[in-house]
Amino acid sequence: MSDDPHTSPSEAFLRVLRGLLRPLVRTMIARGLTAPVIYSLLKRVFVEVAEESFRLDDKPLTDSRIALLTGVHRKDIRMIRAEGAGDGPVARRKSAVLATVVGQWMSQPEYSDGGGPRALPRSAAEDVDFEALVRSVNTDVRPRTVLDELLRAGLVRQDAQDMLHLQTDAVVGASTTGDREVFFAANVGDHLAAATENLLAAQPPFFERSVFYNQMTPEAVDEVEAAARVQAQAMLEDLNRRSSALHRRDKDSDAARQRYRVGVYFYKEDAAPVPPEEGQDTP
Repeated sequence: MSDDPHTSPSEAFLRVLRGLLRPLVRTMIARGLTAPVIYSLLKRVFVEVAEESFRLDDKPLTDSRIALLTGVHRKDIRMIRAEGAGDGPVARRKSAVLATVVGQWMSQPEYSDGGGPRALPRSAAEDVDFEALVRSVNTDVRPRTVLDELLRAGLVRQDAQDMLHLQTDAVVGASTTGDREVFFAANVGDHLAAATENLLAAQPPFFERSVFYNQMTPEAVDEVEAAARVQAQAMLEDLNRRSSALHRRDKDSDAARQRYRVGVYFYKEDAAPVPPEEGQDTP
């Protein structure tokens, strides 16, 4: 990991982690989280990951084994294991249901009027309706519950005739702080999970690419960003239509056990030009 023979891989990776943690710590401070709170959370995550990913012969780990792997004291391990996983998985499942309902509404012909998502009645005897849309996605969640969440998030508007309108302008991002935090966790979490697998595997299993240029004018970067938004939106809409059709075809199959996420991001900042090292190309 380092060309310097006097630097151990662990020291080099600590520098990598420092760079990864800086934007996260900025978010933590902005949310009022202090270092002791994060230390406690980090111990919990160490224990959970050790249990999930480092079992021997698929057997549950003992407290002593977890302590050896993580450095967390056995007293803390016992307390963490007794408390359970918390409500994080529940929030992510709820977010997935809402996102799938919105995706189906935007992509399926029966919910479109040719110019975009059509207005839907909440319930109708002889026409497609919102309740049928929700049941096509998940039969374990009440349509009223989904509707309340979509209304609260500003993703759906109900007019005077009780017709439901998908607010496509709001779909580009979650509206409330809580929704944005779930979105943040899901997207950054999956991207980091893919990057971790690519780093640890002999053959990187996931597609992960980026384009990077420096020494560009703000106007040039704005031009690239505008093009990226158009092209990325078209790609995501195409994948949404394809995934929606496949989901509807296969959702009742016993083999339908996987999920996926594909995302696009764009980041820019002012940075001082760095002179290229001898023999190193700069784009």
